[in-house]
Order: sequence, then structure tokens, then C-alpha cells
Amino acid sequence: MLETHLAQWLLDSDPALRWQIERDLLEAPAEVWQTTRARVATEGFGAELLRHQDADGQWAGGAFFPAGWEWGGSEPQPWTATTWVLKDLREWGVPASSLEGTAEKLSATRWEYEDLPYWSGEVDCCINSWTLSNGLWLGADVDAIVDWFLDHQLDDGGWNCEWVEGSQVSSFHSTLNALIALLDYRREKADPARVAAARRGGEEYLLNRALFRRRSTGEPFNEWVFSLAHPRRAYYNVLAGADYFRGAAEADGSAPDLRMTDAIENIRSQRQPDGRWLQGHRLPGAVWLHQDAPAGEPSKWVTLQAMRVLNWWDAASSRTG
Repeated sequence: MLETHLAQWLLDSDPALRWQIERDLLEAPAEVWQTTRARVATEGFGAELLRHQDADGQWAGGAFFPAGWEWGGSEPQPWTATTWVLKDLREWGVPASSLEGTAEKLSATRWEYEDLPYWSGEVDCCINSWTLSNGLWLGADVDAIVDWFLDHQLDDGGWNCEWVEGSQVSSFHSTLNALIALLDYRREKADPARVAAARRGGEEYLLNRALFRRRSTGEPFNEWVFSLAHPRRAYYNVLAGADYFRGAAEADGSAPDLRMTDAIENIRSQRQPDGRWLQGHRLPGAVWLHQDAPAGEPSKWVTLQAMRVLNWWDAASSRTG
């Protein structure tokens, strides 16, 4: 049962977050959370981002970077261009109907890399993962990106955005993002067997590393893996990894894998005495809006995600224990 003070704090939030709290933590009737979700496109965060869309369907004049921005300058990577905004709107539950015509308009958009066509994807695993998910949501033809993931899976079961630089070992970041997109495909399409083997390979890559350990040393693979941040953008942390497996279990009807235990207990250990979780860090770079708390302050998004994962894990443990 969610404590009253915690529920009140969580519910005092933007509709993009509130409907997920109602559905996933409060188990509110469908008509309640669906009514809240319907407000996302017209109020708060969702309405704000939709107002910034350009006439050509893009945001900030670019596919992945704003028009005129280049690597090597003094400004960190911005998060205002088309792919990032679509990712946020989709994850907030904005209906595709609120972006009517966007898929068609973006058919004329080109990636900054090699001027490649937008809905055909790029060479970066993470970019392709969001493009696949965004295309499925908007009804674009992104089937070729599914084949791209199947063709670019590495021998260790995962993916790495640096494959184009010659890397032959996977990364946590790229593997998680690829898995999320393939899970979206599994949910949206009638042929989940097409991606089943690839998903198993990527899942084993993460599980064999307990969601955070280097295979060679058993040590955490970097210093940020336990920093529970929202939005995480492209970057991996144990909460994002665990939340993928929660979603995958829901879609597949599978049980939690005990190799996740240490990661789950790390998430649990970060709960504060008042029942909240803190924002781990905030990435630099321009945004249209800040959707969560500064680093070190109580985070409603992280609290939702952590409670959702722990509720799933603990419920499954009680059934088997």
C-alpha cells in the first residue's frame, strides 16, 4: 500500500507522470488513468513540447542535433532536436494522433550522419533504437531497422554504438537501448518470434553481468551505473536495466531472473527514510524544459520507476518463496 503522504507528493505532478502513478502504483481504474493520460497532449510538458514543433515536422531544425550545432564546440550536447523530443512525447503517453502528419513530414528529414533518410535509421545503435520505437508509435515504415538490429548483434549477444569504429564487444548502454526497441516491436507487431532470439542474446549479456558488473573483474562497469537519473537519455543505470526486465516479464509472461538480485537490492538501498528516491545527476545540455528535480533532490520520476520495479520483484518473490 502506498503511504498517503507519498501518494499525495507523487500525484502533485504533470499529467505525463501522474497517469503512470495512477496506473502502476495506485492501481486506479482504467478510466481514471486514461483520463489523466488524455491531458498530456494539451497540458504541461506534452503541450509545451508540441508547441515547439517546426512546420517541417522537426524540432530545433535537426534530426538528432539542433541546426547549426557541432561536436567540438564549447556547448555540451543539446537535447532539443527531433529524436529526443519524440522519445519524450512517446514515453509520456502522447497519442500518435496528436502528431498527425509528422511521420510523413519526417520522411523528408535527413540524419546529420551521411545525410541518411530519417526513417531508415543511422549507424548508431541507440539512435536506431529510438527511431524504431518512435516509428512504431507514429506508424512509419521502420521494418528495415529491425533487420538492422538482427544483422548488427555482436557475438557476445549485445550491441555497441561503436561497432562502426571496429568495436567487437558490446556495451551496457547500447544493449539496453536496443532491447527496449525490440521489446516495443514485440508489443506492437504480431510476429514477436522475429526478434525473440536477439532479445534473449541481449538479455543474457546483461544478466550474465548482474546488470552492472564487468565480466572480467566483477566490478561495476563505471561510476555512474548506480546513479538513478531521470531522464537518463542514452545512458545506462541499474534502474533502467531492471525496468526493462520488468516490462519484458509483463510482455512475455516470464519470471524475474535471480541474477538481478544485487542490482535490485542496490535500488532498494537508495530509498530514503521518507520513502522517496533522489535524483542521481542531471546531464548538461540545452533542454526545452526540465522534467524532474535537480541532482540530490527527491525525484518523482525515479521514485515511480524504483517502486514499480520493486513491486514487481517483491510480488514475484512472494509467489515463489
